[in-house]
Amino acid sequence: MPELPEVEVVRAGLEPAIAGRRIDGVRVLHPRPVRRHLAGPDDFAVTLAGRTFAVPRRRGKYLWLPLADGDAVLAHLGMSGQFLLDSPGSPLQRHVRVLFDLADGVQLRFVDQRMFGGLSLAHGGAELPDEVAHIARDLFDPDLDRTALVGRIRGKRSAIKRVLLDQTVVSGIGNIYADEALWAARIHGGTPASALSDAQVSALLDATHAVMAAALSVGGTSFDALYVNVNGESGYFDRTLQAYGREGEPCSRCGGAIVREPFMNRSSFRCPVCQPPA
Repeated sequence: MPELPEVEVVRAGLEPAIAGRRIDGVRVLHPRPVRRHLAGPDDFAVTLAGRTFAVPRRRGKYLWLPLADGDAVLAHLGMSGQFLLDSPGSPLQRHVRVLFDLADGVQLRFVDQRMFGGLSLAHGGAELPDEVAHIARDLFDPDLDRTALVGRIRGKRSAIKRVLLDQTVVSGIGNIYADEALWAARIHGGTPASALSDAQVSALLDATHAVMAAALSVGGTSFDALYVNVNGESGYFDRTLQAYGREGEPCSRCGGAIVREPFMNRSSFRCPVCQPPA
């Protein structure tokens, strides 16, 4: 699932293309991506036609497209959801599910190979959809209270990596950037959050912000064609990963071999020299 940098790349790419543009028409090519719209795909299309997009917004990994009248289109990208911009006459990419024909000859396409994602109408959700209200602020949010966040993290007895992935504590961080931040901060992911000092938690948050900012600068992390930006281009942060996916390779800091360990039906990667168990 895309993490904060990938979703922000998509949001930023959409902003100049759709903000202020009228939706001339909507075509739902497959009903599954709009399954949360209980009135059905035809009603979804009719309900949105004639309305105008405002500036796209994001909290953590969650993206929504506000409408000028106060509602919003909530986008669940899932494992393979993408937004692509094209002209109406261009050939359709594989797995295009929903088409938005916008004013001035712009077409917004929702593509989803696996169809775990989808689009739904969030009534009154332009500022913050109800479906996202329980999600915590992310490290790039200017209204984030860092002091309170440090205290909240230190109050958890769970392993620090689990806490980083808890979207109700701090949002936007997934498996990739958690491993990279823990490597940068020299912290073992299994360390209880409550065992860390204020200074250690603060340093870890700084490392997490820095890692995601670096990923943002190169378009995010793409391991396959399931994540691309709105122009169909891949991100390049995978070329500079220090821990994630580098099992058996030497740590760039100490030379120790990166190890892979099972974690919540996924994998964690760390340097056993730089990140020993607490």
